[in-house]
Amino acid sequence: MRDPNVNFNFLQKTCTLIVLLCCLHIFVTVVYYVRSLDFRQSFVQNQQQMSQIHGKLEEHTTGTEELKSSSTLTYKKSNVTETQLEKCPDPSPLLVGPLRVEFNVPVNLDEVRNVNSVLQEGGRFRPKDCIALQKVAIIIPFRNRDEHLKYWLHYLHPILQRQQLDYGVYIINQDGEETFNRAKLLNVGYAEALKEYDYDCFIFSDVDLIPMDDRNTYKCFSQPRHLSVSMDKFGFRLPYNQYFGGVSSMSKEQYLKINGFPNNYWGWGGEDDDIFNRLSSKGMVISRPSGVIGKCRMVRHSRDKQNNPNPLRFDRISHTRETMNSDGINSLSYKVVKVEKDKLYTKITVDVGKP
Repeated sequence: MRDPNVNFNFLQKTCTLIVLLCCLHIFVTVVYYVRSLDFRQSFVQNQQQMSQIHGKLEEHTTGTEELKSSSTLTYKKSNVTETQLEKCPDPSPLLVGPLRVEFNVPVNLDEVRNVNSVLQEGGRFRPKDCIALQKVAIIIPFRNRDEHLKYWLHYLHPILQRQQLDYGVYIINQDGEETFNRAKLLNVGYAEALKEYDYDCFIFSDVDLIPMDDRNTYKCFSQPRHLSVSMDKFGFRLPYNQYFGGVSSMSKEQYLKINGFPNNYWGWGGEDDDIFNRLSSKGMVISRPSGVIGKCRMVRHSRDKQNNPNPLRFDRISHTRETMNSDGINSLSYKVVKVEKDKLYTKITVDVGKP
């Protein structure tokens, strides 16, 4: 016959083990439950933060301003004044990087106007929630390129808004059928833009070039900036180191230092090299984004009538240092024929004379 004490001890140990196992199970269950609460709370907080970020992004693209006069912009009356705003961050947090640029679908300007409802008359914009770091005038020499302009407006306005620029778009249209003068039109754009606003940065852009990356910011730098670094026309390579054509930027100070651009290049070619010579003679160097960020596409087209190669360009380029002090913004003459204020741009038609 078994000893009763042995049976009792065995039963006691078994019960103790069961109790310990139950306690362990309860402890594990409680820990898991508490952690799941923390996870759910963290998830909710993350969702709320994402919602707030999304809301801020929408505010950047839905804010509106109104013109104070034909020459200045001001914010709508609100509880937040400009003096209370901070400067916009650099780089802008709204940038998305590489872009898909295609020209196989026609562009409707009415749709472009609707999409860019934040724009003010004359193609003017500035961010609502911060103070732009620069006031940028975008100057486009122009004649008979309406289809190209549609693509430019379609792609560039959203890019420029994401870059958080205080900007205006100026289409400088050469009147008449005389030989085209790109550089002189750029000088006109500089002069006319400053009549409207105190711009401190100027982008000089051909109408047929579209950037493929919004990190290629259309602003000014400590040195003159060549923005259209790698064009599809040249196999996404820089054709030569001195090349300064397509799209470039200069601050007001840099522009005045070289007396602006030459006025005597009639027809295609030469003015970009003249500008490069001017910059070099004043001790400035060309800055550029990387070949990846500086990619851009060109709207294919045949050369315009009255824009044949300039037979005098090589001779003029060789005498840049001799002529730059007398040929430039200080000798600019033209006549304004018409000014059109569109939602997407300011178009200024001018008579620049003839060769």
